[in-house]
Amino acid sequence: MLGKLELRRNGMVIAMPASKRSRALLAYLALTARPHRRDRLCEVFWEIPDDPKGALRWSLSKIRPLVNDATAERLQADRERVSLVSSDICIDLQQLIAKSQQSDLSIAELEELLLQSQQPFLQGLDLPDQSLFQDWLTAERNALQQLTGKLQSRIASHATLSSPDKLHAAEAPGSRELLARQKVQFCTAQDGVRIAYASVGKGPTIVKAANWLSHLEHDWNAPIWSPLFRDLAADHHFVRYDERGNGLSDWDVADISFDAFVTDLETVVAANKLDKFALLGISQGAAVSIEYAIRYPEKVSQLILFGGYAAGWRIGASEALTKEREAVMTLTSIGWGTDNPAYRQIFSSTFMPDANEAEFNWFNDFQRLTTSAENAVRFLSVFADIDVRHRLAQVKVPTLVIHALGDQRIPVSIGRELAATIPNAEFVGLESNGHLLLGREPASKAFVQAIRDFMAQHP
Repeated sequence: MLGKLELRRNGMVIAMPASKRSRALLAYLALTARPHRRDRLCEVFWEIPDDPKGALRWSLSKIRPLVNDATAERLQADRERVSLVSSDICIDLQQLIAKSQQSDLSIAELEELLLQSQQPFLQGLDLPDQSLFQDWLTAERNALQQLTGKLQSRIASHATLSSPDKLHAAEAPGSRELLARQKVQFCTAQDGVRIAYASVGKGPTIVKAANWLSHLEHDWNAPIWSPLFRDLAADHHFVRYDERGNGLSDWDVADISFDAFVTDLETVVAANKLDKFALLGISQGAAVSIEYAIRYPEKVSQLILFGGYAAGWRIGASEALTKEREAVMTLTSIGWGTDNPAYRQIFSSTFMPDANEAEFNWFNDFQRLTTSAENAVRFLSVFADIDVRHRLAQVKVPTLVIHALGDQRIPVSIGRELAATIPNAEFVGLESNGHLLLGREPASKAFVQAIRDFMAQHP
C-alpha cells in the first residue's frame, strides 16, 4: 500500500491486473476489511459504465486468483455482498500503524517508521472520475500524513536526545508537530466580516499576511506550508490568518479588494495586541504587507517578502496575456467546485511544477477546500489589479525579498525589481521552480534560514 500497490506470496511478486480500477478495488477491500454491498461498490468504482455490475464481476474475477489459494478462499462474494478476509494478509500500512503505537521505540526504529510513512499511499491509483473513491483515498492519505507528523514529533522529543539534538531535530523542515497547540480565534473587520486567525509558539512575533489558498485547519499538515510554519514556530510567536472569502474566514462577503485585505491585517494585529513584529508577505500578501509597513513603520521590525509582486498582471498586460488570463478565470468559474481536478490542475502546475503525483493530488483537493468558485474568480481579478509600485520608495523598514529563481508564476525578474526599488532591500534567490515551496525541497530550509539570518541582523 505504501508506494505503488504490490502483492507478494512467499516473497515472490505477483503480477497485478492491468486495470487500475481492479487494483484500486483490491486495495479498498483489503484495507476496509468488511463486507460491502455490490451496489455500493458499483457506486464507488463504476459511476459511468452502462453495466457497472458486470464491470464489478469482471474485476472480481481478476482479483480472485490473486488472493485465493488451496488453503484459503479469502475473496468471498455472494449475490449481494463482497468481502476480502485479510486476517492472514500482512498489509504494510497496518503494520506501520501498529508498530508506531508502541511507546518504547528507539530513535532508529522511529526513523525507520518515518521513512515508511513518507512513501506515497497507493501511488498511481487515483481515480479522478470516481468521487467516492477519491474521498476515501484522500482521507487515508491525510491520516498517513498525520501519522508522519506524530513520528516526527516523537523523534524531536525523544528522551535519548540531548538538548542541542532536540533543537536540531525540531528545526529540520517538517520534523515535528506543533510546539504548542495552535490557537484559532476570530476577530471582526470594520465591515463586519469575521476573520479567522491562529497563533502558536513563543518568542519574537512573526505575522504572516494572508495569501490566497490557505485554511487554518488544513494547511498545518500540508506538504507546502507545514514545514515552514513549524520551523518558524519553533522559536517564534507565529501568527497567521485566513483571508476574507477564504479558509475559516467568512466566505459570503461583499468586499474582496486590496484595501479590504490591508484592513483585515490591521484587524488581526489589533486583536493580538501586537506592538512590534516581523511581517511576512507571500505572493499577493507581499503587496498587502508593503502597504501595511508604509502605514505603520513603527510596528514592523522587519519586512520579509516571498514570491511577491508590486503590480498585478493587468497592469500593462498585452492583448495575448489578457486573453489567456481571462480564459483561466472563465475555466475557474466553471470547474473550480467540480469533482474533476483538471481545472484546478491549471493552478497546481504553475504553483509547484516539480511536485510529485501525491503532492499534486493533495493541492488539487486543498484548493476546493479553501474557497468557492465565485470567490476564486473574484480573488484572481483583484490580484490582477494590484499596484503598489508608487509606494515602494516609501518603505522605511528593513526589507528582505526572497524569490524562487525558477518561479513560473511570478518570474524572478519581478522579485529582483521589487528588491531594487525598495530602499536598502536585500535579495535572496532560492534554487526552486515553485511559487510555493514544497517542504521536502532544500530551498524550504534555505527560506527559513534566510528569514532567521535577516531577523538576527536587523533586531
